[in-house]
Amino acid sequence: MSPAAIKRVLVDANVLLDVLTDDPQWYEWSAARLDACATEAELCINTIVYAEVSVGFERIEDLDDALPPDTFSRLELPWEAGFLAGKAFLQYRRAKGARTSPLPDFYIGAHAAIEGMALLTRDAKRYRTYYPTLELICP
Repeated sequence: MSPAAIKRVLVDANVLLDVLTDDPQWYEWSAARLDACATEAELCINTIVYAEVSVGFERIEDLDDALPPDTFSRLELPWEAGFLAGKAFLQYRRAKGARTSPLPDFYIGAHAAIEGMALLTRDAKRYRTYYPTLELICP
């Protein structure tokens, strides 16, 4: 889907980390997609994405400088997304998934799905499996 048709884009931590760490394999793709989405849509993160990115920072002030609120809208995770994440996780477990608690990706996918956002990610497999109607911006 073209970023021009999207009003809000939830940005996955992997894309942000690619750019922030200058990842040799993914920096170019992630930076280009992030820039393209920023020109056409509101970029959004939630507390789960924020937490995942935070591991690379010693101080919260440095993280806030890297993810400024005027660039990345900070959204609360809706209760409905928690419910949907739980249902996706149940499907995962029934398919013999090994994890015993819901993974962050289930919450991130559910959040984008519930609020009608596209998701900018480079790890689309789980999102496609458990949120088949979710609009993805991915390689």
